Amino acid sequence: MFESLYQSFTETADASQSAARLAALRAELAKHALDGFIVPRADRHQNENVPASEERLAWLTGFTGSAGLAIVLKDRAVLFVDGRYTIQVREQVDLAVVEPIPLATTSPEKWLESHLPAGTRLGYEPWLHTPGQIERYEKAAKAAGAELVAAEPNPIDAVWSDRPAPPHGMVRRHPQKFAGESAKKKLARIAAALGKADALLVSDPHAAAWAFNIRGADVTYTPLPLAFALIPRAGKPRLYIDASKLQSEPRAYLEDLAEIATPSALEADLARLGADAKRVLFDAATVPVKLTRVLKEAGGTPDIGQDPIALMKARKNDAELEGMRAAHRRDGVAIVRFLRWFSDEAPKGKLTEIGAAQALETFRRETGKLKDLSFPTISAAGPNSAIPHYRVTEATNRRIRRGIFLIDSGGQYEDGTTDITRTLAVGVPTQEMRDRFTRVLKGHIAIARAVFPHGTTGAQIDALARLSLWQAGLDFDHGTGHGVGAYLSVHEGPQRISKLSNVALEPGMILSNEPGYYKAGHFGIRIENLVVVVPLKIKGAERDMLGFETITFAPIDLSLVEPKLLDATGIAWLDAYHAKVTKLLAPDLGRDERQWLKQATRPIGGATKRPKRRKGKHDHR
Repeated sequence: MFESLYQSFTETADASQSAARLAALRAELAKHALDGFIVPRADRHQNENVPASEERLAWLTGFTGSAGLAIVLKDRAVLFVDGRYTIQVREQVDLAVVEPIPLATTSPEKWLESHLPAGTRLGYEPWLHTPGQIERYEKAAKAAGAELVAAEPNPIDAVWSDRPAPPHGMVRRHPQKFAGESAKKKLARIAAALGKADALLVSDPHAAAWAFNIRGADVTYTPLPLAFALIPRAGKPRLYIDASKLQSEPRAYLEDLAEIATPSALEADLARLGADAKRVLFDAATVPVKLTRVLKEAGGTPDIGQDPIALMKARKNDAELEGMRAAHRRDGVAIVRFLRWFSDEAPKGKLTEIGAAQALETFRRETGKLKDLSFPTISAAGPNSAIPHYRVTEATNRRIRRGIFLIDSGGQYEDGTTDITRTLAVGVPTQEMRDRFTRVLKGHIAIARAVFPHGTTGAQIDALARLSLWQAGLDFDHGTGHGVGAYLSVHEGPQRISKLSNVALEPGMILSNEPGYYKAGHFGIRIENLVVVVPLKIKGAERDMLGFETITFAPIDLSLVEPKLLDATGIAWLDAYHAKVTKLLAPDLGRDERQWLKQATRPIGGATKRPKRRKGKHDHR
């Protein structure tokens, strides 16, 4: 019996209540002499996944996307979303009371500047916005002749009568065999990297979890303990966390590393540092403006920039890389079992998107090692596959019929985090589908085989994934790849493969390789593996060169491949990749599964002579 224990398909947000809730919020704002309020989809740490108690935007508007921002005024409410959610938002909100605005059309600050009435007092909660965000909103409000006003406590909380309790996930120690480095050594490295700053305020829980080698259960899909930390250049760090989340063993472990303090003590500690005229480094991407102001108003100097932990965490050590490889081999076995099952069930015409997602999760759980999914499974049939971040619910659930089925999924294992997308043909695909799929595959192969010098950024190689699509007048509107954590977030910065990336790729960084193509209303295609940046040794090279090692292993649907569009190098890569899939995964499969895998990974090269190429350290890219 297949079931999902880690993902719900019930839509919890209720747009039918939006009119009444907006009215209640406006009445509450009037009590505080406020004319409007900014409602971000955010918690105090700017997490991608937030606790239920922080889902204010969903409660107010019905929109459940992972990013968005509403501005509520006396007579209107607007909701800004990025390109992932332009379709979803119109299906979820009450359009009579909430007006969706694509970010591609205008930004919140531009909208404020042109629509905010003069004299307006626009409120915001300072715990939920970064200094950079508030600086932009203040500038826009001033240009409109209005005023931005910090409001505490959040006025939404006063009218949200059934607001869930804050999360209370227990903290556990992350074993050093997976972490690869002791927390003491990490903390010493962090302290040594502070430069002129007297201390670092760690506001990103991913960074705190990595630095202290701990994991938690405060949010879905990512093993995070919600916490702040203060790491001084000299002296013992302080970890601000609810002590009731610490049982005796993790508490004793953490007390050896840091002083344990309640989260409410953080403001007073920053004020003391300010009074002593200290300089504190804050992470621009995650720190609440509330905290930088506490330090500054007390006389200290906020140094707002990049948390040095981000790059340290991104460069995986040998133990983390070995754990990630093991997790992907294990995950690959589950994927093969799912794909074999799917090939039998989908043609019968009774399988649904939810049924497929439940089956895949069950195959992962049967490994005995699954801790959670790494994100809600994107199980998308037909036209739903053309929505890059589609989320299946009981209301949207489609039967899987002839055409394209796309499944983007991942697992959280104690030794690693996975993320894989496969696009599958149900029945005989059209020539258009084969053409588009093969062009996406060519882009995927171009990234997998890329060779580049030290200092190269993701922006400099992003075009490799698009060239074959461009040649046909096509493209895709998302980045080619995002960073991935080691038993942390499936979306990890600062590394990425994107037109916007300015971060150099370094050995040990893990990224996704996921070009795609989407024909709105018809079908979508994406092929995703994870890759590790590795050093390459090239005979006669005059510069230090890097490349990618692919660590995701599962068959790519050959029925969607048009061999005539692939050159000899592309065919050789695909055959070598499939040979590696079989070699790694077959030993853990049953006889029938091995037989299916052999057919699914059969060579397509025939007598094609494989081209010679320079060999690197990891030549199974």
